[in-house]
Amino acid sequence: MNITVYGAAKENIHEEFKIKTEELGRIMAQRGHTLIFGGGKNGLMGAVARGMSKEKGRIIGIAPKFFKPDGVLYEQCTEFIYTEDMRSRKALLEQKGDAIIVLPGGIGTYDEFFEVLTLNTLGRINKRIAIFNLRGYYDHLFSMLSHTAKEGFMEKSVVDGLKFTASPEELLDFLEK
Repeated sequence: MNITVYGAAKENIHEEFKIKTEELGRIMAQRGHTLIFGGGKNGLMGAVARGMSKEKGRIIGIAPKFFKPDGVLYEQCTEFIYTEDMRSRKALLEQKGDAIIVLPGGIGTYDEFFEVLTLNTLGRINKRIAIFNLRGYYDHLFSMLSHTAKEGFMEKSVVDGLKFTASPEELLDFLEK
């Protein structure tokens, strides 16, 4: 399965995030999955790619051309696709993945998550979405989404269709079923 992974490119984060995300990458490769990601070598993007590399997994990086000279890209990708801009990158990340994992991240990760959640809800795509809730990072997001459903602004089934867990095995089991 091709799994698109969204996550942080920041390095100055708690080490546990990186260790657990690298473990996720190793397990993904062991289970025969392909990583589709934003191509970064830093932060959690780099961690998941390093984990995949350690197990000789297939890695497809997708990044806009303006990132190329910056030295921020993971050079051990099996394949690298360069886009003209960030919008094209997001579209390819969404299209190439059969399922999605959302790692802890910042505003870019939130943007990617909410876009695919919206597209799923509107029936424009049909992809399982799993949230890697390391260190309780997404507890408040789960609460907010649950509150949104409780207040009638979205269906409860939207929240119920997501998997929030800190277990790499549970994430992948959910995506594989």
